[in-house]
Amino acid sequence: MTAELSITNEVRIVFEVLGNEDDQLQSAIIEKKDLTDGNTMGCYISINSCDQNLSRCCEIIEMNSVIQGQLFTILSETAREGGHYAGVETIKSRLLPWLGTCFSSAISGRPFETNLSLTQDSMEKERQLRKFANSQTFELQELQKELTSTRLQLSHVQQDLTETQLALEDTKAKSATTLLAAEDEIVQLKAALKASHAQEETALRNLDCLNDYEQQIQILKDEISILDAQKSVLQSRLARSRSPSPRHSQSRSPSPLPLRSCSPGRARLTNASRHAYLVARFGDIYAQERLDAETLLRTYISDMEMVQRIIYIAAVEAFHAAKMAYRHFKMRVRKTLSLGHSGPESLEDTVLDYIVRHEDLYDVQASVNEVIRSMNINPKISFPPEIDFIVISSLIRELCRVAFSMQTLIPPLDIAFGTDGELFNETKYRHSFDSDFTAPLVAYHVWPALIENDVVIVKGEAVTKRGALWSHRSRSRSRSRSRSTSPLRSHCLSRSRSSSPLRSGSPRL
Repeated sequence: MTAELSITNEVRIVFEVLGNEDDQLQSAIIEKKDLTDGNTMGCYISINSCDQNLSRCCEIIEMNSVIQGQLFTILSETAREGGHYAGVETIKSRLLPWLGTCFSSAISGRPFETNLSLTQDSMEKERQLRKFANSQTFELQELQKELTSTRLQLSHVQQDLTETQLALEDTKAKSATTLLAAEDEIVQLKAALKASHAQEETALRNLDCLNDYEQQIQILKDEISILDAQKSVLQSRLARSRSPSPRHSQSRSPSPLPLRSCSPGRARLTNASRHAYLVARFGDIYAQERLDAETLLRTYISDMEMVQRIIYIAAVEAFHAAKMAYRHFKMRVRKTLSLGHSGPESLEDTVLDYIVRHEDLYDVQASVNEVIRSMNINPKISFPPEIDFIVISSLIRELCRVAFSMQTLIPPLDIAFGTDGELFNETKYRHSFDSDFTAPLVAYHVWPALIENDVVIVKGEAVTKRGALWSHRSRSRSRSRSRSTSPLRSHCLSRSRSSSPLRSGSPRL
């Protein structure tokens, strides 16, 4: 009886909750209720058999299953309308706990009111969840609206960016065109500049050629004036020689040089080239003419030391004679040109230019004779009496020419002053092949060193030997005593051995 009442109450509560309106099932339940009420009051007592009760229960289960099927169908359709994930939270929070509590209450026998309270709590939570879902849906709609507006703005920005890119491409194309035009213009300007440089170089070359032509013309004019002056001088001499004159005996005296015009600055313009030529010529004389002179002297003198001493003294005396001749020649030219000098250049430059252009007027034979006279009275050398030093006159002549031309340089070149017995200097000399390289003193010199402003520019050659200096000094004293009998030779010896002012100082190391 108690079980039937509980089942009837549960069914009634289920229908009240679900709101089912099945009339047949409801009438059956009411009838069952009336029976149970009558049994309770004692007004009507009817006892069903076991089979009837089981049949009723089976009918209720069948109806309940039908109702549950309809409920689950409604539930699935409702969930389908909400989408793929709609209602998941509701099912998890209300349906699953309720199903669990129903099965657990059926096993444990807990009262149905607990399930009802749980159901009501679940409904409240569902309502709250629905409210929360509505708020979330509203927020989602707002976010969708904002997203839509943002996408619209982004589309506008992309459109602006596209327009900007197009404008940039257009600007790049215009800039590239302008750059190409500028490069073409630069190339044309470079070509024009190169052409102008070529024209300028051509004009400069033409100008240089024109200057050279003008200088050559001026030189030719100077030569013509010189020839005219010489012609007039020769005509005047010829006229004087034809006419009797009491001063006819003085016609052989050296007449003053004619006044000749010269190109200004010629000596200074050609100084470097003449310097290089004369230095090279000095080396050629040492390498060629000196060896030829040695070979010639060896046919008369067997002593190699004496041969080398003769050649060295010939070189020294040639420079001395050439310098003396240059001084006299310069004094004559200065005296002649000073009478009619006029022009922007100084008198010294004019004199030097004249000497450079007229070196052929230098009387080299007189210098050669002076050198031979000085060598004949030199006590350091000796020569067979049947032979004269004139056999090496070609070497002496070349040395005199070179020495005279070296005096026209700015500054002039000279040879280094050397004495027997001096300390060997590596800067001025180099050892000869037969020297004693351990000897510190010079026995005798083979070739002089060439200096410029007391600085050695071409080394000479010297012989160093131990003990040879004292023996040579004894021979020199005996030779000097034997030659000192003649007062004329002693006077010439003192004159020849006096050093020139240019050789009075030792070279600077």
